[in-house]
Amino acid sequence: MNDTNISLATAFAGLELHSCLYNASGPWCTTREDLDSIGKSSSGAILTKSCTLEERAGNPSPRYYENQLGSINSMGLPNKGYKFYGEIAADIQSDFDKPYLISVSGLSLKNNLYMLAELNGNSNVSAIELNLSCPNVPGKPQTAYDFKQVVHVLTEVTKVNAKPLGIKLPPYFDIIHFEEMAAIINEFEVSFVTCVNSIGNGLVIDVEKEAVVIRPKGGFGGIGGDYIKPTALANVRKFRELLRKDIAVIACGGVKNGVDAFEHILCGADAVQIGTQYHREGTSCFSRIAAELQDIMKNKGYAKLSDFKGKLIQY
Repeated sequence: MNDTNISLATAFAGLELHSCLYNASGPWCTTREDLDSIGKSSSGAILTKSCTLEERAGNPSPRYYENQLGSINSMGLPNKGYKFYGEIAADIQSDFDKPYLISVSGLSLKNNLYMLAELNGNSNVSAIELNLSCPNVPGKPQTAYDFKQVVHVLTEVTKVNAKPLGIKLPPYFDIIHFEEMAAIINEFEVSFVTCVNSIGNGLVIDVEKEAVVIRPKGGFGGIGGDYIKPTALANVRKFRELLRKDIAVIACGGVKNGVDAFEHILCGADAVQIGTQYHREGTSCFSRIAAELQDIMKNKGYAKLSDFKGKLIQY
């Protein structure tokens, strides 16, 4: 079997991707230059930074740190504002033959509803990923840990949204919480969920300096990379088991090579986002990880993702 015969194509929310790998909302997806770089790469889609109603500078630096095991950040949603990402949508779509998704993370429900209503009128926006899980804005709790608030948000959001809608979720740890959140999502017009955002409010210490490594929130920040891969795999697996079959699951967490991507797809992921490794390596990570994933598939005799997607063996 030749690599050219091994397809990484996937589809979700009515979108067709030539590759199941694309960027997570976070690193290097804020400016037009960032998004153009993703468009020119082998990434299967283009996802923006989580945007707010107005442009934000974000938290003070240093606000990102990484080591061999992963990363910690407290970026504070630096972005160009939702209007910017909407206004460049037509050019992005004409320049690159891949879906263009906008991540939305308003600082209030009112802001989210306004942005969604505006973006729904833009035919060049392929889908919206509603971020209910940002842990790094001081004074703003993660909506997705308040199940009553999630019901309220989705009730209002689905009144104004007609585009394919995804929800970016934080990591869950108790089975009852998986079940409660899945039951809520199953009641609404949700096209996909992204599992997971960073593990909120971790702490990394520089022993030599006897100090925290980032400035905001006294050093507390979202944990990503290798640190969170087992948690991310568990969330992908459990939500794939619990959600309606028409709701896609997008994996995110700890993906730095083809093995990691293969494991997420084996757990049931329809596509795989790359965050910390994309920050480290830049857009070359998409082609490298794709080649490694194809090698694994070739060695196992798989020609397409459906040959192994969701087929994790349980004893």
